[in-house]
Amino acid sequence: MLIIPAIDLKDGQCVRLRQGLMDDSTVFSDDPVAMATRWVDAGCRRLHLVDLNGAFVGEPVNGSVVTAIAAAYPNLPIQIGGGIRNLETIEHYVKAGVGYVIIGTKAVKEPAFVAEACAAFPGKVIVGLDAKDGLVATDGWAEVSELRATDLARRFESDGVSAIVYTDIARDGMMQGVNVEATVIMAQASSIPVIASGGITNIDDIRALKGVADQGICGAITGRAIYEGTLDVAQAQRLCDEVD
Repeated sequence: MLIIPAIDLKDGQCVRLRQGLMDDSTVFSDDPVAMATRWVDAGCRRLHLVDLNGAFVGEPVNGSVVTAIAAAYPNLPIQIGGGIRNLETIEHYVKAGVGYVIIGTKAVKEPAFVAEACAAFPGKVIVGLDAKDGLVATDGWAEVSELRATDLARRFESDGVSAIVYTDIARDGMMQGVNVEATVIMAQASSIPVIASGGITNIDDIRALKGVADQGICGAITGRAIYEGTLDVAQAQRLCDEVD
């Protein structure tokens, strides 16, 4: 299981939000490339970038920062989400050296686009499913649909999706612990590997996820915990690498 540090980009800065609220953000750095270096030096093997402005406006806003991080670490798999709504944007990121693009809102509103993207960019597409009480949210979490996240996961099973990033909105940025049960339910819903996101607070959360990783959980995204120092990236990855 991979520990995947999150770098959330807002107005060119590295921030963290609480429950996706743009007006409830904490700035952790005004140099996202330096922040990437910090996590690479700690031993991370993948980075999770989010263009927060892009998620709200529906097109990339912090793309130049993403490109700069990809250029600084050409051999590091990077996944980027936020405002990816067309093939042109995916092509731009792939050419910039980004390993994976995360399709969120577009995947919910136009599921057929996922198959199209997977066909055009095999192995590069991740679907981001953000849920509140099991129901999918879109548009930077501003809208909650009546679609069940697990049903949508099954819808994408034959499309060639590399992974599903599953975020429990109620836990995100709140330092209340990861929702292991909901993550396992998502992982069991389809054959697509799941990356857990939202609520990871400390090493106990990583230990809990590792305990169910064989259900189909391949990674864990962590943000506020590593910025506030309640979780150590290197220690967490070492734990995941240990053979039980």
